Amino acid sequence: MADPTAPRDATTPLDEPAPLDEPAPLDEPAPRDDVVLRDDLDLPVRLGPRPPRRVVSLVPSLTEAVAATAPGLLVGATDWCSHPADLAVTRIGGTKNPDVRRVLALEPDLVLANDEENRRPDLDALRAAGVPVWVTDIRTLDDAFRSLDRLLTVACRLPRPAWLDEAEAAWAPTGRAEDGNPKAGPRTIVPIWRRPWMVLGRDTFAGDLLRRLGLRLVHADHPERYPAVPLPELLAVRPELVVLPDEPYRFTVEDGPEAFPGIPVALVSGRHLTWYGPSLVTAPAVLRRAIGHPFGQGRIGTS
Repeated sequence: MADPTAPRDATTPLDEPAPLDEPAPLDEPAPRDDVVLRDDLDLPVRLGPRPPRRVVSLVPSLTEAVAATAPGLLVGATDWCSHPADLAVTRIGGTKNPDVRRVLALEPDLVLANDEENRRPDLDALRAAGVPVWVTDIRTLDDAFRSLDRLLTVACRLPRPAWLDEAEAAWAPTGRAEDGNPKAGPRTIVPIWRRPWMVLGRDTFAGDLLRRLGLRLVHADHPERYPAVPLPELLAVRPELVVLPDEPYRFTVEDGPEAFPGIPVALVSGRHLTWYGPSLVTAPAVLRRAIGHPFGQGRIGTS
């Protein structure tokens, strides 16, 4: 992943308060009529009567989704938010260790988070400070489409973006993961980390995408979502294909394939495999191309 843009200190000066002895104007509006919505975790999110105008995103894919839909709405994002490349907002730390004080200094009227990517203590601290936090929970492609639509059109009160329709159309020919023949595709393992080796297990967004593309994930029924599995055990299951993304661990031609001698290895874009946002438009074609032309023995056929 490319190095993030250097942080910018973009603060907006507060208006001068009115003198204490100055009477309020007669046309002063009544206390605002807040709107209470519920996020993907069914937690209440209290928003003001107007659409959000200052949004901070703690999730790279959500950052890209909002930036592609409403440029200028974002005022803060994590150091890992690499797309769009020209995103010029204040950087507030990592997904697992955001600087809560820096987030609060931006005076956001909405913070976007994800149940898997972000730590609940950080989100609780933002809520305790009075900041609305919208948490997504995405484990399948269908989850992603539903969640993105709600986040953008309900929480942010934006028109549904064209790219979301294009993404749904791009994935429509693949059907649902459970519709395919579970014995049709190559037996596949998907390491996401090294030292220790960790792989995709059950109930993951990336796993759902790969199953839709015709792969059989060896660890799809594992009790854990991202189990640590020693390399000898990975080799012992006799995989027919190894898929190595370039994030969260940056697997490369020199780092990863050598651990699986004699087995076809597909190096894939982690953004197209794990991000739920505008990258979903091109993800089917990008992933098919990488999976169909792995390093190693022969060519892998997928649906």
